[in-house]
Amino acid sequence: MTVATIKKERKLTIARAMAEAIAQEMRTDERVFVMGEDVGPLGGVFGNTRGLFDEFGAERVRDTPISETAFMGAAVGAASDGMRPVVELMFVDFFGVCFDAIYNLMAKNTYFAGGEVQVPVVLMTSTGGGYSDAGQHSQCLHGTFAHLPGMKVVAPSNAYDAKGLMTAAIRDNNPVIFMFHKALQGMGWLGTEKDAIVHVPEECYEVPIGKAAVVKEGSDLTIVGLTSGVHHGLKAAGELEKQGVSAEVIDLRSLVPLDRETIIESVRKTGRLIVVDEDYQSYGVTGEIICSVVERNIPLKAAPQRVAFPDIPIPFTPPMEQWALPNADKIIAAFNQMENPS
Repeated sequence: MTVATIKKERKLTIARAMAEAIAQEMRTDERVFVMGEDVGPLGGVFGNTRGLFDEFGAERVRDTPISETAFMGAAVGAASDGMRPVVELMFVDFFGVCFDAIYNLMAKNTYFAGGEVQVPVVLMTSTGGGYSDAGQHSQCLHGTFAHLPGMKVVAPSNAYDAKGLMTAAIRDNNPVIFMFHKALQGMGWLGTEKDAIVHVPEECYEVPIGKAAVVKEGSDLTIVGLTSGVHHGLKAAGELEKQGVSAEVIDLRSLVPLDRETIIESVRKTGRLIVVDEDYQSYGVTGEIICSVVERNIPLKAAPQRVAFPDIPIPFTPPMEQWALPNADKIIAAFNQMENPS
């Protein structure tokens, strides 16, 4: 590697990549503004708006009262009137108090208006457990939002994708739910998955919404995941490699639209499928992906498996929470179960 190449390396955390994407769009489009709890001088609890208040001021980076219903309703109104709000719902678990504004207004108003009214809201929200934050601050709820028509849903696993998906989301005329996992943000007090910190170009770019990425090629097994599940999948693939098993790992990046074709082509090649998601197991993303493959009658060498959170409220106590969370060992166990069913 040359000195020139080293100088071009620019590794960012997901939090900084998100903030950079928002800032770049705010500089070029005066309609873009940010609001939510603690997004101003604090820069967001998870760092997503760091530096924006200093550059753009209180008019365009608005701290709101603790009323999710109020600021989500305001975002829908502003977007319907031509603005492009980026709104932070601090924890995805809080969607319950503003669900009417999200789903009965933000997601549906374009349809109700016969396409005459656009609602280009970006709702960014944190997901994921592992910190003993218990059942009201630790859920993922990917399937909840992906299930409801009218909204695009993205969930990055690394900083490069986070910046590109945020740029694409802000420019999109549809409402977009931007779900970021707390363990990948790069915040010191949270710790972080080091592989989420990657090279991020300084210039603006988009990662297309609705296109999955094959992050590791393989021939014996397909592992499909999103956010933290991608990193669990890569770790499991590394261990399986030692056993002579070649695992392909797919990062969904987007749930809506869902890139079924990339998944199907991979499973057509490998004949085996494991889906990883920190969301609840039943009625979720894991089942949807498995169903998408089975419905296409892809020849399988073993029954598909899923590694997800059990259908229980997320425990507060660390040993119980860690017992319930997906990890690489559970993926390897799922593969062994696939190969040696009892």
